[in-house]
Formats: sequence, C-alpha cells, structure tokens
Amino acid sequence: MEKNNLKAWLYLLPALLFIAVFLVYPLVDVFIYSFEEGYNFASQSFFGIGFYNYKFVLNDPYFIKALVNTFILVIITVPVSTILALLISMGLSSIKALRNLFQTIYFLPYVTNTLAVGMVFMILFKKTAYSDGLVNAVLSLFNIAPVDFIDGPYWAKMFVLCFYTVWVVLPFKIIILTSALASVKKEYYDAAKIDGTSSFRVFRKITLPMISPMIFYLVITGFIGAFKAYSDVVAIFGTDLNNAGMNTLVGYIYDMLYGDSGGYPSYASSAAIILFLIVLTVTTINLLVSKKRVHY
Repeated sequence: MEKNNLKAWLYLLPALLFIAVFLVYPLVDVFIYSFEEGYNFASQSFFGIGFYNYKFVLNDPYFIKALVNTFILVIITVPVSTILALLISMGLSSIKALRNLFQTIYFLPYVTNTLAVGMVFMILFKKTAYSDGLVNAVLSLFNIAPVDFIDGPYWAKMFVLCFYTVWVVLPFKIIILTSALASVKKEYYDAAKIDGTSSFRVFRKITLPMISPMIFYLVITGFIGAFKAYSDVVAIFGTDLNNAGMNTLVGYIYDMLYGDSGGYPSYASSAAIILFLIVLTVTTINLLVSKKRVHY
C-alpha cells in the first residue's frame, strides 16, 4: 500500500510542481507586493509596509469605475447568456432535422478569434463622419435616431459590450447544455408522459434538476470569465479605456503595470488581490447555494 501511495505521489509530482511554480508562487508574490509601499521594480526597493496601496486603489476613481463596469457586465451577461443558451439547447434537442448543422452554426463564434469578432462589432456599431454604421441603418428603418454606440453615451457602450460578451460565450454554453440534455434518461420523460404531466412541470421537475450540475458549472465559469474581461473591451473600444469610461478590473491592473500611467506594481498587486477576493467570494456564495439547488 505504501509503495502504491509513493507511486501516486510521483505521478502527481509534475502537476504539483507546475501548480506551485506558476500558480501558488505568483499568488504569494503578488500578495507580498500589495503591502510594499512605493515598490520600485528596477531597484527592487520599497519604503514601507502597510495598507496604503489598498487605500489608494479603493479611492481611485478609475478603479471604482472599472469595478462598476465589471459588475454590470457580470450581472447582465451571466444570467442572460445562460438562459439563452438553455432555450436554444432545448430547441436544438427537440429537432432532429439539420440538428448537427445548427450546432455547428452556433459554435462558429467560439472558434473565431475574439479580437477579430470585437473589431467586427466595432465596425457594425461605430458611427463615423461618413456612415452611421449597419446597426444604425437598421434602426433608421424604425425611425430611431442614430446612436454612437462606440464613442457616445455610456449606456450605449455598455449595451455593445454586454451584447458582444453574450455573443462570444453563448456557443460554449450551448454545446455544454445540449450534451447535458442528451444525457437525461428517456425513461423519466416516458413516465411523466404516462402520468399526463405538463411540459412546464416536466421541465421544472425533471429536466432542470438533471442538468443543474452543468448549469452550475456554466454559472461559475461565467462569473469568473466575466470578471476577467479585458481583451474583448480593447477590441471594441481601443486601449485608452479610462477615457472611454469602459475599463474593467483586469484592464485597470494592466494599466497600473504597463499603461501610459503605469509602472506601479504595488497598486496593480493590490487591485489583483481585491479582484481575487471578489471572485473567491462570489464562487463561495455559488457553492453554498449549489448545495441546496444542484442535484448530483
């Protein structure tokens, strides 16, 4: 038995070393940086240890704006994309003709480069001196005045970002939920049909509980992915996200490190730890809720 345990640990050793070097050590290092006041990366020096970095970040209007943008993005896109994916997956599961074709069509955005898709969205929504853009052209058919979705009002820019985010994450969720629906045993539906159970009750009492682990997985990964949004925003609104008012938490961290006003690893580390704590808290709450709502 001891030999088997030793073999198991030897097999796990490469993975454990990888996790320690690339996950645990950077996290500990960032945690230490976040308390080092006035840290200079070039000279590897700092003038004090304390909570000043956290106070600065939490009082920085750019951070507050990035935090608000990120939370709006998370609150809107995660439930909307999950519900849409569930509805589309149920529709795909109920048809047999051309099902594979429709699945392929829905999956195409997932295998397309996100930056390329972001640029396409920017072109579709952007209003220029020569053109109002395709979206505004469609809106004009309904006598709606053109809106500058890229450089205009905040609500319009947030609409484009949320729309784009839902578009990008939808294919993966559809594939997962379609597979989950296919795994539900047909015997449950046959028994419900014999009892004359309504379709809505079948969905609520059979389908939803049986696929709840996959829904929970998509919600958790959706929250984490939305909190880490950055490249998508850059693709649509450019690199100067602070002036555009569309920065995210990850974008704020990047700007503190490498942006025009960057070079502050201590501030970036503090913001990264705050982001880590937010994601950890949200994930923990979801895990607690899942104990009552998820059926394994």
